[in-house]
Amino acid sequence: MVSTIRINSNEYNLDLSKPIDISIPITNDDKNPIAWYIEKPVIEPVVFGEWIGKVSEGSSTNFNNIFFNPHGHGTHTECLGHITREFYSINQCLKQFFFTAELISITPENIDGDLVITSKSISTALDVTFKLGVPKEALIIRTLPNIEEKKHKNYSHTNPPYLSEEAAIFIREIGIKHLLIDLPSVDREEDEGKLLAHKAFWNVKNVTNLNDDARLDCTITEMIFVPNEIPDGYYLLNIQIASFENDASPSKPVLYSLK
Repeated sequence: MVSTIRINSNEYNLDLSKPIDISIPITNDDKNPIAWYIEKPVIEPVVFGEWIGKVSEGSSTNFNNIFFNPHGHGTHTECLGHITREFYSINQCLKQFFFTAELISITPENIDGDLVITSKSISTALDVTFKLGVPKEALIIRTLPNIEEKKHKNYSHTNPPYLSEEAAIFIREIGIKHLLIDLPSVDREEDEGKLLAHKAFWNVKNVTNLNDDARLDCTITEMIFVPNEIPDGYYLLNIQIASFENDASPSKPVLYSLK
């Protein structure tokens, strides 16, 4: 199904029959990625006495409980409620679901033994249309090398790559409202609770008394996976979330090529 859409006075062909899913699903086996020192998710049938909610066990339906953590068990989208004392819900902060997006690939730099995504590397990777002022609402960062292990890796105690504070400020200042990345966090795994990139992107200056210019309608999506065959460039992004009243939700970001 091919549709024509208009963005910034330009017309693009959009094929809705060819979605590009860049999410990692939640499973209850060892293939599930893990971060933040937790165990794998649990998906199991409800049991009431001798009754088991599983058709193969004689029930009329499959009836599972699911135990998981959105931040540590796969692709998730979070709002600034992730770092604030006051409660903010991703279900209330994310009110639109389609965005123009730029996909870029970056090799993190080795800085004092850490692998860091810098503002310079982001600026260099952005395409010429962005530099000429064609606005994008979302930025998708694919880190290199882009290996299949990302979909199954246990990131705990591995000090994965992360964004510098300056990079997060740069992303905010060029008008990006939705940041997506194929890492478990935009911040260093162990940073003494500073969360510099989170705070810089959301413009949160005080987590206990939120400043008026904090970016309530902006999101960070972590632990995505963009296959190598998907080229860098301009896309339409659809961020799908479950309606959890929580700071984060498991999510399904989907790209559509714009031609």
